[in-house]
Amino acid sequence: MIAHLRGTVAGVAPDGAVIEVGGVGMRVQCTPGTLATLRPGESAQVATSLVVREDSLTLYGFCSDDERNVFELLQTASGVGPRLALAMLAVHTPDALRRAVSTEDLGALTMVPGVGRKGAQRIVLEMKDRLGPPGDGGDGLLPRAAQRAPSWRDQVQSGLVNLGWPARDAEQAIAALEDEGVIGGSNGDAVDVATVLRAALRKLSKR
Repeated sequence: MIAHLRGTVAGVAPDGAVIEVGGVGMRVQCTPGTLATLRPGESAQVATSLVVREDSLTLYGFCSDDERNVFELLQTASGVGPRLALAMLAVHTPDALRRAVSTEDLGALTMVPGVGRKGAQRIVLEMKDRLGPPGDGGDGLLPRAAQRAPSWRDQVQSGLVNLGWPARDAEQAIAALEDEGVIGGSNGDAVDVATVLRAALRKLSKR
C-alpha cells in the first residue's frame, strides 16, 4: 500500500493533483480542501489510499493521516464507495463526521450529495462504533496553508460542481455568501477554501 507521497506538485486540477516523485508523476484525487494546500512547483506531502478495482488503480490524497483513515473506514459502510467517501470529507472534517455519527445528526450527513435519509441512517448504524468519538481538533479546519490558496472562488466552484451541483447554482451560492459577509477578506489569500465550501454546501442544501 502507498501510505503517502512526498514530492513536487506538478499540477493541480479541480478534482486532483499530480505529484512528481522520483521523476514519475503520480495523480491523486483529493477534496477541494486538500487541493487548496497544494501549490504547483512547491514540495508537498499527502497521505494516500490506493483503491484497486478490476479495471483501475486510483490513488486518493489527503492532508492528514486522520482524514485518510476516516476515508477508508467510511468505505466499510454499506453503499459507501470511494467517491462518496471523498464527497463526505469534502463537506465535513473527520471530527465533524464523528460528531454527526455519534449524535445521529442525519441532517449533517444528508448535506453530502448522494446521501439520503435512509443512507444517513445506515451510516450512523454501521459506523457508530467504528469512527470513534470526536477528538480535540476544534473545528477541524485544514492547515493554515489552505488559507493562502489562490483562486479560491474557482476552487470552491469546481468543488461544488464535482459534488454534483450545477455551475450556476454554485456561483449563486458563493455570491450569496459574499453578500452576507460570510466570506472575509478582499482577496484569495484571506479565504479558507474548505470553510467556504462547507458554507456553500449548507446554503445549497436548504434550497
